[in-house]
Amino acid sequence: MKRFGAILLVVLVYSAIVFYFGWSVQAWLETFIPVNKWFFGVVWGLIGYAILIGRIDHRLRLFNIIGSYWMIIMQYGIILFPIGTIVTWIFPSQLRWIGWMILAVFVLILMIGTYNAFTPVVRELSIKIPKKDSKLSELKVVVASDFHLGLLSNKAHLKRFVKKANEEHPDLILLVGDLVDDDPIWFVKNGMSEVMKQLDSTYGVYGVLGNHEYYGKKIPLLVEEMEASNVHMLLDETILLADSLYLTGREDLTNKKRKQLSGLAPEKRNLPWFVMDHTPSNLLIPEKEGVDFHVSGHTHRGQMWPNHIFTRKIFELDYGYKQKGSLHAIVSSGFGFWGPPIRLGSQSELWVVNIKLEDVKA
Repeated sequence: MKRFGAILLVVLVYSAIVFYFGWSVQAWLETFIPVNKWFFGVVWGLIGYAILIGRIDHRLRLFNIIGSYWMIIMQYGIILFPIGTIVTWIFPSQLRWIGWMILAVFVLILMIGTYNAFTPVVRELSIKIPKKDSKLSELKVVVASDFHLGLLSNKAHLKRFVKKANEEHPDLILLVGDLVDDDPIWFVKNGMSEVMKQLDSTYGVYGVLGNHEYYGKKIPLLVEEMEASNVHMLLDETILLADSLYLTGREDLTNKKRKQLSGLAPEKRNLPWFVMDHTPSNLLIPEKEGVDFHVSGHTHRGQMWPNHIFTRKIFELDYGYKQKGSLHAIVSSGFGFWGPPIRLGSQSELWVVNIKLEDVKA
């Protein structure tokens, strides 16, 4: 009963916000032309609830796209519409110009955010880890996460990643979860596998699941598609690469039955140990277990300003690089995006990590 009450409260609050935004837009439009309130109300309602309508069936993908862009209005309308209302109370005769200014801000957000989302950058990092008995003296690793491949983070965006990754001539490519946006249907239908399999590295391409793969509830299909794309998915398993390092891929934190990291540790500790874990939930554990190199994603660095304030509070490391004892940890903001194809305060990225494996001097 409490859960039903909470859901009802959320629906009522959300509906009130949709109504308020619609009322504000209608008032502004009426300074130019007469507006049929019933027609406008129906259209605005479809836009406001598009994100839910689109989930009914894949054939309603137009609503999915509309719903994604609607999230921009929700994110920044909470700030801009009340400001506009207050200013209108003070200067009621200036409603038309106030509306234009708010629209201009939304357009600016869309332009800058779209550029940041679709113009990925390469972050470079150089670190040193103990060589132990590894045959390698150096290793170049490409790390990327949170592609959310689907309707908007699409085949063209995946091509950007493949091009940038291959230009680095990496030894190893690690894809750290949320490879598709819930359901892999658009990955399959749009032939993204043919693009993904063009990734080239010395020791292969490896991936793990993120929370959105669990939301889509089609993990077997996703794993099958990734394996066909030459992306080897590690689901709570540890493998030996080139007789020179151990690589562990963890199930995401969403899976409450996932194995403890201690249960995935290699029996011998004579080689460097790399771990992929989509959600950077607790760096104390990999530090304690003796992990050398730990990579995550999930946070998107908030994706849209000022959400990074919350990710900083939630995670010890919500973005970037940190050395914690002998542990080297990276959290990527992601190559793709969730929801609207915009980024403010973050930018789509991939990491190139140049690792020197050196003997530890006594």
